[in-house]
Amino acid sequence: MRLILLWILNAVALLVVAYLLPAIHVASFGAALVAALLLGLINAVLRPLLVLLTLPVTLLTLGLFIVVINGMLFWFAGSLIEGFVVGGFWPAIFGSLLYSLVSWALSGLLAGGKR
Repeated sequence: MRLILLWILNAVALLVVAYLLPAIHVASFGAALVAALLLGLINAVLRPLLVLLTLPVTLLTLGLFIVVINGMLFWFAGSLIEGFVVGGFWPAIFGSLLYSLVSWALSGLLAGGKR
């Protein structure tokens, strides 16, 4: 049940990002659900592999390259889903950062109600 609730919260976070950033567009709540699911799968499967492969660059940039990786994966998810459009590299970077912050805040609200 908690996993489904987190999935819905991530979809809401994606809708918030689309509302705040004009270069990111989400067509509907259903598209946001699919995009949140795909982003979760990408972050679970591809992100660790990419972080491992780019470890020298990440160390050289003191970890800032991970922001680029997150943005590229956010942009990649936008290219795979028809109802989720990311308008370029910089909107993907800012969108991934904002998505992480909003998702973290909403998940914190969920955990706060559990106490």
